[in-house]
Amino acid sequence: MGSTDSYPVVASAEGMEGPLWIDEYAPGISDLPQENVRRYLQRAVDDPLNLVLYGPPGAGKTAAVRALARQAHDDPEGDLIELNVADFFGRTKKEVSEDPRFASFISSKRRRNSSKADLINHVLKESAGYAPISGYYKTLALDNAEAIREDFQQALRRVMERYHETTQFVITTRQPSKLIAPITSRCVPIAVGAPTDEAVIGVLREIAEAEAVEYDEEGLEYLASYADGDLRKGILGAQTAAEREGEISMTAAYEALGDVGLDDRIEEMVANAEKGEFTDARSELDDLLVDEGLAGTEVLEGVLAALRSRRSGRELAEAYELAGEVDMDLTDGTSDRIQLSRLLAELGR
Repeated sequence: MGSTDSYPVVASAEGMEGPLWIDEYAPGISDLPQENVRRYLQRAVDDPLNLVLYGPPGAGKTAAVRALARQAHDDPEGDLIELNVADFFGRTKKEVSEDPRFASFISSKRRRNSSKADLINHVLKESAGYAPISGYYKTLALDNAEAIREDFQQALRRVMERYHETTQFVITTRQPSKLIAPITSRCVPIAVGAPTDEAVIGVLREIAEAEAVEYDEEGLEYLASYADGDLRKGILGAQTAAEREGEISMTAAYEALGDVGLDDRIEEMVANAEKGEFTDARSELDDLLVDEGLAGTEVLEGVLAALRSRRSGRELAEAYELAGEVDMDLTDGTSDRIQLSRLLAELGR
C-alpha cells in the first residue's frame, strides 16, 4: 500500500435533488447486464432455489437480489428480509438487541441472559421462521456473507435445513471460498461479473434519455471509466453531473465529480475516533462505505492522509503499522467495516 495525499472522489447521494436514480431506475431481472444472472434468477422466480451470488464489489449482487424479490413476491417489501452480514455480525450484543427489526422477538429476559452468539442465532431463526406475508415462501438475503464466522455458518446451515420449505436463502459474497461446504451444497452458485463499460454506457444512456438530460458519448464513456465496473457509482456520477452542470458531457462530469470531495468527512471521522467518540466515527464510516460506495482501501488511504496532518514521529509510525495490518486483512477479503472499525477503535486508545 503506497502512501498518498489524495484518494478517489465518489459522487455522493447526499444533496441530490429529487429521487435518487439508483432507486428510481432499480433494474428488473430482464434489465440486469449479466445474461447468466438473468437466466438463473428467472428460473428462481418459479422454483425458489437457494442461491449464492458471488462477484466483486459493485457488480450488482444486491440489485439482483432485489430484482428477484420484486418479481417473485406480491409483497416484496414484506417478503424480502435483508441482513447485511458485515454489519450484523460486527455489531455488539446491545446493538443487535435494540435493532427495531428484531426488537419484537427479543424479550428483555433473552436480552439479559443470552450471549451475543445465542442472540444472533435467535435472530436468524426468527427471521427465517415467520410465515410469508404473500405467497408460500419468503426470501432471506444475507449480504457480505464472507464475514460470517464458521460457527455462525453452522448455525445458518441448521436454519436452512429447518425452514427450507417456507424460506428461500440468497447469499451474496465477494469470496465464495469463505463459505462452508454444507451451505454451498444447498445453493446454486451464480457468478456476477462486473458489468462491462459498454453495459454501463447502455444503462446511463437509457437513464439520460428517460430524464430528458442532454448527453454525449464522451460523457457516458468518461462515467463508465470512472465507475470502473461499479454501476451504482456510475449512475450516481451521472446524476451528480446532470444536477450540477445540467448535462452529461465529459466536461460536465469532470467538473461535477472533481468538486465532490470526502476529505473533510474522513478528517471528522478520524477526529471523532481519536476523541473516543466511536459511535459517531463508525456511523460516518458506514456512510462512506454504503452511501458513498467507497472501497475499504480508499477509506484507509483517506484515513492515512488525515493522520499525516495530525500525527508525527512514533505516533504516526504506529498508526502506519496498524494500517498495514488492516490493509492486509482488506486484501484477504475480510469485512471492510469490521477491519476499519478496528482501526478507528485503536486510534481512540
